[in-house]
Amino acid sequence: MKKLVLPALLAALLAACSSSGPTEPQGAAVVDRSGAGVATVTTPEVSGAGIAALTDPNNILSKRSVHFDFDQFVIKPEFRPLVEAHARFLVQNPQMRMLIQGNTDERGSREYNLALGQKRADAIRSALTMLGASDAQIESVSLGEEKPRCTERTENCFAENRRGDMLYSGEF
Repeated sequence: MKKLVLPALLAALLAACSSSGPTEPQGAAVVDRSGAGVATVTTPEVSGAGIAALTDPNNILSKRSVHFDFDQFVIKPEFRPLVEAHARFLVQNPQMRMLIQGNTDERGSREYNLALGQKRADAIRSALTMLGASDAQIESVSLGEEKPRCTERTENCFAENRRGDMLYSGEF
């Protein structure tokens, strides 16, 4: 009797673990961490076609930098609409490619700043792909402290250098 129970139990266990075939991939939900539940993502309408929308100063897509707090790589709420607009643009234009350059201020060691810059670039890349952009469209690199926008030793200048820059095909 024991010889029959063990094989039957193993067969039932294997049957329970088997897959039922391929499943349709589902999109990722965007979680609003300021409250409970899932937030609805709304993006500003993208106007213009192709590269023209990227250079129109009246279009949100002409803004290409996401700024970060000191020693942080979390996208601040005020930059979410910008990231959402760029994600929508990438979804609508699958032929476009983006390079995200992570930057830091001059404080910290070279190695630390390269790692922090990469975390900032990867945070933007992750947000874009969670919003539907293809992973193959986006590359992220760190420039660390090597490409400052401002060279003064003031807090405002340091804040300007703590950023991730989004560049499109033809701009890098």
